[in-house]
Amino acid sequence: MSCSAPSLDRVFLELGPLTIYWYGVIIAFGVFIGLYLATKESDRLGLDKDLIIDLIVFAIPAAILFARIYYVVFEWDRYAGAPWWDVFAVWEGGIAIHGALIGSVLTAIIYTRVKKISFWQLADIIAPSLILGQAIGRWGNFMNQEAHGGPVSEAVYNNFLQYLPDFIMNQMCIEGTMYHPTFLYESLWNLLIFVFLLVLRRYNPLRGEVFLSYVIAYSAGRFFIEGMRMDSLYIPGTDIRMAQFISVVLIIFVAGLMIYRRVSGMAERHYNGKKIKK
Repeated sequence: MSCSAPSLDRVFLELGPLTIYWYGVIIAFGVFIGLYLATKESDRLGLDKDLIIDLIVFAIPAAILFARIYYVVFEWDRYAGAPWWDVFAVWEGGIAIHGALIGSVLTAIIYTRVKKISFWQLADIIAPSLILGQAIGRWGNFMNQEAHGGPVSEAVYNNFLQYLPDFIMNQMCIEGTMYHPTFLYESLWNLLIFVFLLVLRRYNPLRGEVFLSYVIAYSAGRFFIEGMRMDSLYIPGTDIRMAQFISVVLIIFVAGLMIYRRVSGMAERHYNGKKIKK
């Protein structure tokens, strides 16, 4: 569907040679809100919230690094002929959430082992914050006009998308063509997961299952939404979208892990008073 509409300015603030983009501001806001919620939950459980804060200090740089490495590896043809500093231009977009999750989880595993605390309990506290941060972060993609789907047909627009706020569809008007706001679809799906995880956590589930439920729920939604996107990363030499492949692998592996933990009794260790224990 053809269109004509002005796009929003990607720049949040310019201070001399320093340019601050909306992308970075929105990502930072998502991290702040997620951290606030995680520390409130630790207070509710009577746990030391400094554990959460210290973990975030290490996890954020690791998440950004792994997210960028993941993206650059699967988009190497794009960066091979570009100036070397483009590899570090994360403010231009181009980070992969699966890479960020790999970096975050690895950091959390190492951190909890060093601190001699339970990875699963800490992961259960942080999981809702993670998915809420992802829901907010997708609006950074909106400002960059990326992570969108294919062109919108007039029938789909007239039946569904015309009811969305004008500022969303105007931003999805790119070079005269209107595209599906898949960033919005994923953001809304993530918000639903956030509510689900809060309810699940509130009713004292088996330890570790809030985090594992987050992985399954996010992967399921990402699999379907990824099929609509035009900027997917592909497994080299194939037509298989990497995010869809990873999503299927995670769903199968995590579902099996949940069953194993229940059968073995590992999941039946509940939260313990004022201290996180293994």
